[in-house]
Amino acid sequence: MKGFHPMEMETRLGVRSDAAGQAADLSVALGELKLANPVMPASGCFGPELASLLPLERLGALVTKTVFAEKRAGNPAHRLTETNGGMLNSVGIPSPGSDGFRNGLLRQYLQAGPPLIVSVGGLFTEEYFAVTEALAGEEIAAFEVNVSCPNLEHGGLAIGSSPQMVETVVSGVRALTGKPLLIKLTPSVSSIAEVAKAAEEAGADAVTVSNSFTGMRIDARARRPVLGNGIGGLTGPAIKPLALRLVHEASLAVRIPVVGCGGVSTAEDVAEFLIAGATAVQVGTATFTRPYAMVEIIDDLGQLCRELGVSQVSELTGTLAPYLASGRSE
Repeated sequence: MKGFHPMEMETRLGVRSDAAGQAADLSVALGELKLANPVMPASGCFGPELASLLPLERLGALVTKTVFAEKRAGNPAHRLTETNGGMLNSVGIPSPGSDGFRNGLLRQYLQAGPPLIVSVGGLFTEEYFAVTEALAGEEIAAFEVNVSCPNLEHGGLAIGSSPQMVETVVSGVRALTGKPLLIKLTPSVSSIAEVAKAAEEAGADAVTVSNSFTGMRIDARARRPVLGNGIGGLTGPAIKPLALRLVHEASLAVRIPVVGCGGVSTAEDVAEFLIAGATAVQVGTATFTRPYAMVEIIDDLGQLCRELGVSQVSELTGTLAPYLASGRSE
């Protein structure tokens, strides 16, 4: 890692460096889904148009933008704004609909090479089932069920805020496909562990922890929100400590793999998420300013594994040293 001395890294992460010079094995498994490395884009932060900018075949997997049953235009402008240490977005998940996706973007994604994970959304329970049924027969590697969507059947609350609703959605999708299922959870819950367990018990193969945190910016002079929709999702380095805690709590609660998401921009970030309990990670905001970020992270990750004395990146997963948890900080 640039700017980091190996001995300092070893001290911080508590791992001996005795594998220098050996090629590290970066492969990981999310249930039956095998990946060449643990790095993939976060949903909504990648499109096949990037194929001309970076070697997509280097990525562990590709994750599509969330697909809804019907075509969606998204939210009004302004949709993106920077914040200290991050970004607020209120794109509103525009979608070509399941038919439009299947007949258009899907073909472009499949040409890229890595395993393709299709993100599925729904504003009501049955929409998840409709999208899954429409795409279940396609040559995709897995589905990521985005239960962070506002559920119009329950006053706009995110489906993922309720273990019962998560169980309903996941079990219904599970009945429609034998493909691996990743469930993308919302951080807006009282217990990420309970929701993760509900997803596991309903048939999930992995959980993605987590989606963005809700926030807003205000133009003080105009006394108006900066974003056209008023509020948006906070992403980037600012949320990494929060995401790490959620990943750790989820990993202790379930036996299935956890995919970490939130502020990943370097190989050291990947190592932290794996040590906290993740098996793989998703990269989002970093790609907006560094389109090559994911490839750079993969290149650095092999070197970092050697510095940390591990021959396989999977050896880092769940190796956080025991600590005394007070339960709640004051």
